[in-house]
Amino acid sequence: MLARFFRSSKRSFDSLSEQEILALGIASEEDDARIYLAYADRLRREFPASAKVFEDMAEVEDTHRKSLIEIHRQRFGERIPLIRREHVEGFYERKPDWLRANLTLDAMRRETEAMEEQAYRFYVEAAKRTSDASTRQLLGDLALAEQGHEDIARMLGDKHTPEEVKHDEDETVRRQFVLTYVQPGLAGLMDGSVSTLAPIFAAAFATQDTWQTFLVGLSASVGAGISMGFTEAAHDDGKISGRGSPIKRGLACGIMTALGGLGHALPYLIPHFWTATITAAVVVFFELWAIAFIQNRYMETPFLRAAFQVVLGGGLVLGAGILIGNG
Repeated sequence: MLARFFRSSKRSFDSLSEQEILALGIASEEDDARIYLAYADRLRREFPASAKVFEDMAEVEDTHRKSLIEIHRQRFGERIPLIRREHVEGFYERKPDWLRANLTLDAMRRETEAMEEQAYRFYVEAAKRTSDASTRQLLGDLALAEQGHEDIARMLGDKHTPEEVKHDEDETVRRQFVLTYVQPGLAGLMDGSVSTLAPIFAAAFATQDTWQTFLVGLSASVGAGISMGFTEAAHDDGKISGRGSPIKRGLACGIMTALGGLGHALPYLIPHFWTATITAAVVVFFELWAIAFIQNRYMETPFLRAAFQVVLGGGLVLGAGILIGNG
């Protein structure tokens, strides 16, 4: 009874016939070729050289598919059973295209290596379960071919993406990362870290109440995060500017804005006023230097100039908040 209840709806690999193993290989090679072509389509506009690599990989997979179909035709006839990887227990799975839409170029390369390694293991196990000599030889050859695909990918990469092309592609990836995440995130961090200094420290010195100060800081940070996030997402859809998805940019900007303000609001959870205030001031110091570092690292702003601008601006806002709170 319990065995029936917990039984999987998928077939076990050991239960597959030789015909079903061949059918599974055919379907898998077809799926992998489609995945590589989908990668090529996504990369063609910005990374044409890498797109060509994936097109060639798809062509290799299609050659494997044809070889499997031919051996199936010789042994079992024209009708290929409908069996796919999702029907087999423990069989490696492939994500649908819509779950791969946001993969980076490096992630695609890593995914390709994993796909080829999994395919190699499938053919090794399939060959063990096949008694026909020609079929077993083909499956063994395909296992070796899949194992060698990493070398094939490297050779294709050397052919289509020489070092200067790879450098250009890496620069394009870096530029896109900066435009989509770093730039809006940095703007949010600066706004959250600097603009909330005045209300938080004004509330602190005006009330001398750490809990009330924390509430002011929390509301200012969250409100600024929501405002900045929506503003960033709404003012540019990224189609002309090339800055990427407005949702990604909005999230990066909004989250970093909120974090920038919460950094020096959270210390006011400490009940003792001066302990909380000194801790918040130390956090502000590190926040401002972190902003200067990011500007230098990703925006190529000279570090001393970035530090002077950020520290001077933050210091003025902090001083204004303290003066207002003591007034």
